[in-house]
Amino acid sequence: MTAGSGGALADALRGSWRSSPPPLDITEERLAALAPGLLMNGEAGLVWRRLDAEARGLPSAEVLHDAYRFQALRAAVRVREIAEAVRLIRSRGVEPLLIKGWAIARLYPDQGLRPPGDIDICVRPDQLETARGALRLASVALAVDLHSGAPAYGDRAVDELFARSELVEVGGTEVRIPGAPDHLRLLCLHLLSHGAWRPVWLCDVAAAVEARAPEFRWEDCLSGTPRHTQAVACVIGLAQRLLGADLAGTPLSDGATKLPRWLVPAVLRQWEQGLGASGQGPLAGRLADLLRHPGGLRAELRLRWRNPIQASFELGAPFNGWPRLPFQLLATLRRAPAFARQLLLGLSTRSLTSR
Repeated sequence: MTAGSGGALADALRGSWRSSPPPLDITEERLAALAPGLLMNGEAGLVWRRLDAEARGLPSAEVLHDAYRFQALRAAVRVREIAEAVRLIRSRGVEPLLIKGWAIARLYPDQGLRPPGDIDICVRPDQLETARGALRLASVALAVDLHSGAPAYGDRAVDELFARSELVEVGGTEVRIPGAPDHLRLLCLHLLSHGAWRPVWLCDVAAAVEARAPEFRWEDCLSGTPRHTQAVACVIGLAQRLLGADLAGTPLSDGATKLPRWLVPAVLRQWEQGLGASGQGPLAGRLADLLRHPGGLRAELRLRWRNPIQASFELGAPFNGWPRLPFQLLATLRRAPAFARQLLLGLSTRSLTSR
């Protein structure tokens, strides 16, 4: 993506989750520049819906339309997979809790607008192995990400999530999902834990805020660790600032949440970089190339540099006007031992195999 494309992407996604999104005035040149990132991160359908009849005739628009149709097919398959996963787990006496993915995509006007992603399911820790055993009986491999208890990035106990959960119908099966206030909080914290690199996550937050029922309990959403609550308020404020989310009637309406000056530029910069989540997995498979090309090792180190959002969240730092560089340095240094261990393991493995 080109310089300044973070702002252009935000403009392209404004209101895109709504049943009647605002029309998008965009040139073929700008749409072509945005298309690769939209295809990679799953926002193609959202932007395609905003195009008027004339713009849909642009070459880049047809590519987005194809992606939208493909996502709709994948989402239909995912519905069947979710139903099967839940039935299998329940057959062993375990109650699963579905989060993110379909649980938020259900709030969009149709299935093709949001990529289905993995099937994220939480179970109580003492039931984890039973749930894993049940999933091995699936007729096909299921992309299930099984969580032991509540997600590690949140501040809710799994029993608390279950107590306020609700049942919804998925593919003919009743599936348990978090209550709307808890789920909105989880969506915000998940975005922060990954450095906000994926724009569709902020669309999820906007969709959840605007789709809330009249009985939505903000006190449930905004209760918990104070630092987390401050961060959640900032994410909801970001959804308004960057995507035009309607916060009317909320405790976070216009002026109620002051965003730190560094936050919006940090998000837009992350969107310009695309898939830039820090920490790109084990080094062993790439070590030979890295040793032959030291520049690659420098790039690897840059990938492990924590962006301001991720560093602040990992350290539990306040989302205020303080400089972020000290938090980024500390968060990156905390990961240095694990990076060094991977590097040494790769060197040892390479030495043994070369004998």
